[in-house]
Amino acid sequence: MKQIKVLLVDDSAVVRQVVLALLQREPDIQVIGAASDPLFAMDKMAKEWPDVIVLDVEMPRMDGITFLRKIMAERPTPVVICSSLTEKGAATTLQALAAGAVEIITKPKVGLKGFLQDSSAELVAAVRAAAQANVRHLLRNTAAAPPVPAKLQADAILPAASGHAMAQTTERIVAMGTSTGGTQALEAVLTALPRVSPGIVIVQHMPEKFTASFAERLNGLAQIEVREARNNDRVIPGLALIAPGGRHMLLKRSGAYYHVEVIDGPLVNRHRPSVDVLFRSVAKFAGSNATGIIMTGMGDDGARGLKELHEAGARTYAQDEASCVVFGMPKEAIKLGGVDQVIALGDIPRAVMHWR
Repeated sequence: MKQIKVLLVDDSAVVRQVVLALLQREPDIQVIGAASDPLFAMDKMAKEWPDVIVLDVEMPRMDGITFLRKIMAERPTPVVICSSLTEKGAATTLQALAAGAVEIITKPKVGLKGFLQDSSAELVAAVRAAAQANVRHLLRNTAAAPPVPAKLQADAILPAASGHAMAQTTERIVAMGTSTGGTQALEAVLTALPRVSPGIVIVQHMPEKFTASFAERLNGLAQIEVREARNNDRVIPGLALIAPGGRHMLLKRSGAYYHVEVIDGPLVNRHRPSVDVLFRSVAKFAGSNATGIIMTGMGDDGARGLKELHEAGARTYAQDEASCVVFGMPKEAIKLGGVDQVIALGDIPRAVMHWR
């Protein structure tokens, strides 16, 4: 088994100690060094280059975002951001995602040691996911992911459609699902759309409280309105609603109008929000009035839901391997036979605007 070489960069001695111990327990992960700031990290990287970097944002001498941009410009390498989660810090971490980070682990300012120990599985999974990033965006690694454990499916939230949705109407819904690499991909898609576009509902796997800052950032870049979804928000043309981190989002229909329902519930495919949950609800309530698009991401969340959309008469697309950061979710959707067309990231805006 080839080990994933990891470099840890964090100014907290507690974080370095705990994360080092957690990662070193994994047979497929080798921690090749730990540094208290990016300048010390560069000295270590001159001797041995890591496969994955676990990086803090706020550090002395050079901040994590500046270091991230330097690495991506000189030698793109998968980076997992491990940052304190505050309203102010969320925007900073989103800048890191835009600069090329592939995963986020959030950490509190208090109770840090216990939090990191409790979140060890999430951290290990993030490192493994980062190690499989596409070479077009990040350095390719060959480490194999561990077997996927048993997990809940969308049945835990709502049953599958028992019949067909209402006949085709003038109201269109575009449902999009993405994970690793999705922050950059969604920015590319949403900023390319004209002001008048179909109503869009989106699940991006992202921690709680980050989605509001992410939506706010996109809203400032795009011609359409982008915001974090609230319960009972109408889905209307020119608006994209992003599911809040830590909550499931479902599409519902009341008379001639579509709206979203934002609810708690168990993890589905290890995620909340889940793409499968959103896609199933769109299949159930919009059917052939919908377009489903599955994009870059680790795992298979959304694959079954996209097939349900396809079977309900929706037009379905998957992002191609060449333009994905991680070709996991689209690949699984294609394997299940729920994809009408495989397209590049640059063609997705056209797919959003296309209608029969």
